[in-house]
Amino acid sequence: MPKAKPSSPQKVWADICSGLSGVLHLIRMRGPSQVQFWFIALLIGVASGFAALFFRKSITALQSFLYGVEDVSRLHSAASELPWFWVLSIPVIGGLAVGVILNWFTPDGRVRSVADVIEGAALNEGRVEKRAGLASAAASLITLSTGGSTGREGPVVHLAAVISSWVSQRLHASGLTGRDLLGCAVAGAVSASFNAPIAGALFALEVILRHFAVHAFAPIAIAAVAGTVINRIEYGDVTEFTLAAEGALSFYVELPAFVLLGCVCGFIAVAMMRSIFMADDFGSWVVERIHLPPVFRPALAGLLLGLLAVVFPHVIGVGYETTSAALTGQLLLWQAIVFTVVKVAAVAITMAGRMGGGVFSPALMIGAMSGLAFGLIATAVFPDVSGTVTLYALAGMGAVAAAVLGAPISTTLIVFELTGDWQTGLAVMVAVSLSTAIASRLVDRSFFLTLLERRDVHLAAGPQAYLLATMRVHQCYRAPDAPRAARESECKELISKGIYISPNATLETAMPLFEAQNLVFIPVVTLHEETGPDLHGALFQVDALRVFNKALAATAAEEHS
Repeated sequence: MPKAKPSSPQKVWADICSGLSGVLHLIRMRGPSQVQFWFIALLIGVASGFAALFFRKSITALQSFLYGVEDVSRLHSAASELPWFWVLSIPVIGGLAVGVILNWFTPDGRVRSVADVIEGAALNEGRVEKRAGLASAAASLITLSTGGSTGREGPVVHLAAVISSWVSQRLHASGLTGRDLLGCAVAGAVSASFNAPIAGALFALEVILRHFAVHAFAPIAIAAVAGTVINRIEYGDVTEFTLAAEGALSFYVELPAFVLLGCVCGFIAVAMMRSIFMADDFGSWVVERIHLPPVFRPALAGLLLGLLAVVFPHVIGVGYETTSAALTGQLLLWQAIVFTVVKVAAVAITMAGRMGGGVFSPALMIGAMSGLAFGLIATAVFPDVSGTVTLYALAGMGAVAAAVLGAPISTTLIVFELTGDWQTGLAVMVAVSLSTAIASRLVDRSFFLTLLERRDVHLAAGPQAYLLATMRVHQCYRAPDAPRAARESECKELISKGIYISPNATLETAMPLFEAQNLVFIPVVTLHEETGPDLHGALFQVDALRVFNKALAATAAEEHS
């Protein structure tokens, strides 16, 4: 019997490509199986981890070049020794670059952030804008490298969401699959950014997907672990902050102090968030009043930041050096208070200037300094029953950050994983729970959801509030030739009274009309200036309610699967 000839390398490669093409076609047509999805989650976690690593190292390289410092963890110390005109000029130059990028590559000159990822998960089947997202990542990189007083987690989360959106588009993923892929990308990015796999997975579930469905946990955990591995290959298994000493807590005596700290931090978090929103409104008013081109708005903010950084270089960048100083008790009381106020102002200026970056790292810094100030006062008043001031700084860091993010679970775990101190959990949990409870009642649950509310995107109230905005009238109206259609004469009578709706309108617009006018149906028309209204049919209230109930049931099924 003759032996079979070995296949050539070209034929083997052609067979592999053909097999992969067949697998991709099968996934597109039928959706990925569980094992396939876990493999895709692993790849997305690796890609998101590398994106976070690249973003972090790019910031480090650019900061080192601009500020002439080898160790960027001591950035503000190096900046304090630079000539004042250079400290002033760097943020202005960065602002000009940011303005050009955003006005060329985004339709509205606005940086995309975590809020847009949350919106994409809820309203756009797990997709975000890719072109605007890449431009926002570039703008945020420049902002953080040139003195912008924000954090890197927001841009990294959105950059990871761009990766998952590309994958979802290639796979023609459904809304459920697209949201799960988005959660995997976010988990990988957050885990890689902070070396915090547990918190990264819970952040994706708690903040982005806003549910804890069992079916999503395994792939998200896989992606989180993959992102963490990427971080540890480069930086090793080290915590972001190192505490001076293990905190001591007299549970029954000192615990009320942490209850009070949580309340104080809740109000501080609200002050920080409202300062950002007020500064943004004021900035828009100034730009409109002086007719400043939008491209120069980040540069104007950069000028203000530069003036602030000349006196207080602590506001430059992420601020990990000052956060570490607070966690190790190296700041005096007046320094902790003044630096807190100045940092809030710097964050508000940066955000109002549309320069880019996130709010998590600034919230950590503000919380650590607020907690330290509280601890210095508390231990001075009750020295016999007080633990270390650094424990208050740690609890304050978690309390402010949790209130800003609206994520008490993942923020608590991030604080533990950033510091490696698991022995003071009770104090941190008490402070976090109180601060989150207070802040969530004074804003729309979190900074991100309040930001969306300001854009008339109503996600804070839950799916019963925002699902109506995802459904269009043309998806459920009855055509004139449909069974049990509305009579044309009755439709024209309503149109003559000014009661009608466009086929492109959402059910969020239609439902109040049914209630206000006590109608059974609403004519669906397109208005033309020359020929008058063009009648397409009628939207019946029962049909709108049926579609809405079906969407609610699908959402509930996803969240409890």
